[in-house]
Amino acid sequence: MRAALRPLRIQAGTMAPGYFFLICPIFMVLLRSAAPCVPHFIQATAPQKIMAGYVISKVDLARCGSKVLQLKTSDPDFVVLTDGTVYAIHVTTIPLGGRTFAIWADDPVGQRTKIDVSLSQAASQVGTALTYGHQPAVSSIPARRRSKRRWSPLPFHIQENGTPPFPKDIDQIISDSSVNHSVYYTISGPGITQHPLGLFSLDPSTSMLKVHKPIDREEYPQFKFLVRVFEEFTHRETDRPLTVTVNVDDVNDNRPMFVGPLLFAMQEQSSAGTVIGKISATDMDDPQTIHAKIKFSLLSGTEMFHIGPETGVLITRTAHLDREVKDTHFIVVQIKDMNGAYNGLQSTATATIVLKDINDNPPTFIKSSFSVTVEENKMDALILRIPVEDKDLARTPNWNAIFAITKGNENGNFRIETDAETNNGLLYISKPLDYERTKQQRLEVLAKNEAELVGRPTPWASVPVDVTVVDVDEGPEFSVQNLLLRVKENVPIGTLIGTYQATDPESRSRKGINYYKLTDPAFWIDLSATSGDLRISGTVDRESSFVKDDVYNITVKAVDASSKSATGTVVIHIEDVNDNAPEIQPKDLTLCQTDGMQTFVRVEAEDKDLSPFSGPFTFELADGHDGRWTITGFNGTSAVLQPVAELPAGIYDIPLTVRDQQGLGEEQTVTVRICRCAYGECLPPRRWASLDWWAILAMLLALVLLLLLCIFLALTCTTKTKDVFIDGSLDSGGVLLKSNTEGPGEEVSSIALRAPISEGEGRGVVKATAAGGTESLQQREEMMLMDSAGRRVSGADAWAAYSGRVKHADMSAYAIWETNGLYLTKKLEDFAEKGEDRYADDVLHVYGFEGRGSPPGSVGCCSDFGDDGGLQFLDTLGPKFRALAEACATK
Repeated sequence: MRAALRPLRIQAGTMAPGYFFLICPIFMVLLRSAAPCVPHFIQATAPQKIMAGYVISKVDLARCGSKVLQLKTSDPDFVVLTDGTVYAIHVTTIPLGGRTFAIWADDPVGQRTKIDVSLSQAASQVGTALTYGHQPAVSSIPARRRSKRRWSPLPFHIQENGTPPFPKDIDQIISDSSVNHSVYYTISGPGITQHPLGLFSLDPSTSMLKVHKPIDREEYPQFKFLVRVFEEFTHRETDRPLTVTVNVDDVNDNRPMFVGPLLFAMQEQSSAGTVIGKISATDMDDPQTIHAKIKFSLLSGTEMFHIGPETGVLITRTAHLDREVKDTHFIVVQIKDMNGAYNGLQSTATATIVLKDINDNPPTFIKSSFSVTVEENKMDALILRIPVEDKDLARTPNWNAIFAITKGNENGNFRIETDAETNNGLLYISKPLDYERTKQQRLEVLAKNEAELVGRPTPWASVPVDVTVVDVDEGPEFSVQNLLLRVKENVPIGTLIGTYQATDPESRSRKGINYYKLTDPAFWIDLSATSGDLRISGTVDRESSFVKDDVYNITVKAVDASSKSATGTVVIHIEDVNDNAPEIQPKDLTLCQTDGMQTFVRVEAEDKDLSPFSGPFTFELADGHDGRWTITGFNGTSAVLQPVAELPAGIYDIPLTVRDQQGLGEEQTVTVRICRCAYGECLPPRRWASLDWWAILAMLLALVLLLLLCIFLALTCTTKTKDVFIDGSLDSGGVLLKSNTEGPGEEVSSIALRAPISEGEGRGVVKATAAGGTESLQQREEMMLMDSAGRRVSGADAWAAYSGRVKHADMSAYAIWETNGLYLTKKLEDFAEKGEDRYADDVLHVYGFEGRGSPPGSVGCCSDFGDDGGLQFLDTLGPKFRALAEACATK
C-alpha cells in the first residue's frame, strides 16, 4: 500500500494544489476498501456455567452491506450464524479468569479478518470479594475505596427452571452511600410485594438478592424491582431509589408446534418444483435464541416431495403425480428446534396432499365396433347402448361424455344422446328406415368430454356401428303424401279433377287397393273406391267458409287386401272467377246538416272476388233517381254522394249502380238520413225535450206527495185514542183550559176532543186524544181570561167573562164546555176505581211506617201535593174542579 501511494505523493508535491484535492478522495476510498467491515474485538459476560443454546454475543455486520461473509469459530463449544449470532452448542464453563477464542471472517475475495472474543463471568459469579454489607472498621476504608461500587448495576440474569436447592443468590445491590454510612435496603415489585409473590427477596443487611423458586421464562421473562437504601439509625434515605432489572434466561424446554392445517391440494401432472404450500410452526422459547430456531424435514415421501428446511415450503420433486394412480399422498413432517441439532426438541405430524383432477384421459369405447338390427318403419326407438370408460373424476366435465355421429347419418335417420348416470351413448331411430331402399347402413360414432384434453395430443376416440334393416309386411303407400290440384270455382258437377292412387311398396302393384274419404267438409269431391278418381260433386265456391287462403283439403285412406292402410291429403287450390258483384256496405247513411256548408256522405263498396274481378269500381246514379243528388270523387272502392241543393231533414232513398272492372254490377238502393247531429249521430226532435221536462215535474210532484204522506203517517202513529162514555145529563159547569202545570198520572196533561156529543142524546161517546207529556203540579200555572178592561179574571168571573164574549159567537163553544165537564166527571169516577191498567194505581195510598223517612219522600204522581202550592183559585172553579182537587189531596 505504501509503495503504491509513493508515486502519488511525489506527484502531489510537483503538481498544482488543485490536483491534490482530486487525489485525496481516491486515497480515502482505497483506504476504506482495505479496512475490514467487522470489529476486531468482542467482550462479553456470561454465567459461569453456559447451557447449550445460550447466546453469547453477536458480530456487528451492519457495515458489511450486501457482502456475504463466512464466519467460523476456533472454539468447538461455540458456533456463529450467518447473521453474526454467537451461541453455545455444548454445555461449557467460564473459568474465573475468563475465556477467549477467535472468530474468523472470510469475504468472497479471500480476505480473512480475525475477531478476538473475550468472555468473563457475570458479576454474580465473581464471589463475595466484590460485595459489601454493613459499614466496616475505619482501617478498612482505604480498601473499599479501591473498588468503588456502582449504584446502577447492569441487568442481572438468572436461568429459568432453576434446580434446587433454594434460595439461590443472584447478586448484591450496593449503594455508594454505604461507604460513609451504616445502611439497610428495601425492595418492592413483582415477585416480592406484588404477584407472583415469594419469588425473590433482598437481605436488608447484606443487600443480597435471592431467588426462592424455579421461574418459567415463557410466563415471566423479566422482573423489575425498586430498591431503596436508608441510614440504619436515622432511617433517612441516603441515596436515590434504584430500579433493578432481572432477566430470566431461556432454556430449551418447549417443543416446536405445528400451526394451521396440514391439508394441501394440487393438480395432478404438475411439473417438478411446483409449490404445494407452506407448513408453519412455532416455538415458545426465546425467539432471540437458537432454542426457537426450527428446522423442517420430511421423514417420508422424499422421492416425490421436498420441504425447505428453514421456510417449511413444500414443493414437488417429480412431474408424474397421477391422480388416477394415487389421488392422496400422506407425508410425515418433522420440525426440530436448535436449528436441527442432535440435542434439539422435535415434533412430527402427517401432511395430506390431495391431487386435483385434470382431463388427461379421453373416453374410450369398451369394444372396437358395434352392430344392431332394426325393423323398417320403426321410429323414436332406442336401438343401441354404446358404453365408454373414462378414468377421470366421475360426474365432472373431465368425465362427462358427449357423443356425435360423424358418418352415415346424412338423411337424419338417427340421433345419439348421453345417459347422465352411466355415461353411455344412447342411439335412437329418429326417422323410419325403408328396407326396400336401404338394407345395411354403417355409422361412425365419436366420443369426447365436455372439457378439453390437457397435455395429450391424442385425438378423441371413435367407433363404427353397423345397422341392419329387417323387412316387415308394409301397407300401401301413396305416390305423394300431399297431392296438389287446381280447380276453378263453380266447376260443373261430375268434372274429373285428378286421381290419387297408392302402391304396395313390396310388389309395386296397385291391385287390390281400395280408397275411402276420411274428410270432405263441404262434400264437394266424389272419390272412386277402386280407381282413386276425384270428381266434383257440389258447387265449389272460393268465397265459402270452408276455404282457407283459397285452399280446400280432403284426406284419403288407401286399404290393401291385408287391411293395412295409408293416409294421404289432397290439397285443392280453388281459382277465382267473377261470380260476385260489388255490394254497397253499409246502405244506411247519415248526412249531418251544417249551416252554410255543403255536406256529403261517402258510399263504400266491396267485392268478394279477387283482382281483376273486383275493384276499382264504377259508381253511378241508377235510372229513376229524382235528380237531387250527385255522385263524384271515385277512389276505387268508394264515391262521394251529396245533394245538389240543401235539402230539409228527412230520409231519402237513392238508387245507385256499382260495377267491377269486368262491368259486372247491379242496382242497389242507399238510404240517407239528413238531420242535425252531435258527435256524428242524429239528435232527437225538440218536442222530446219538453216531454222530458214534464216527466221531471211529474217525478217532483210524486216526491212531494210521498213526503206529505210520510208526515201524515208519523202524526197519526204518535197519537193515542181512547173512547170514554160521558153522561150528558150531568151538569157542565165549566170548561178545562190549557195549563202549563203538570197533572197527576199519565195522559191527563192535555186533552183534545175529537168529536162532540151528539145533540138530543142523554149519553154520548167522545174520543179524547192525550198528546204531549205529563206535567208536575209544582209547575202548573193558572189559566186566566181578560175582561173588556184588560184585567185578568178567574173562577166564576172568568166563566162570566167568557160567557159574555161568546154570547154572540158560535154556540158550539158552549157545547165544548159542556163536553169538558162530562169528561172530567167520568174521569174522576175512573180514578176512584182500582184495577189493572187503571188510573187508581197511581193515586196516593196509606202504607205502614217501617223506619226512617226517605229524604225524597213519595215519588207517586200526586206526591208533590204536600201543600196547596198557591192553587186556592181552584175553590172558585166549580164542583167538578173541587172534586178533582179532593181526590188528589193527601189524606
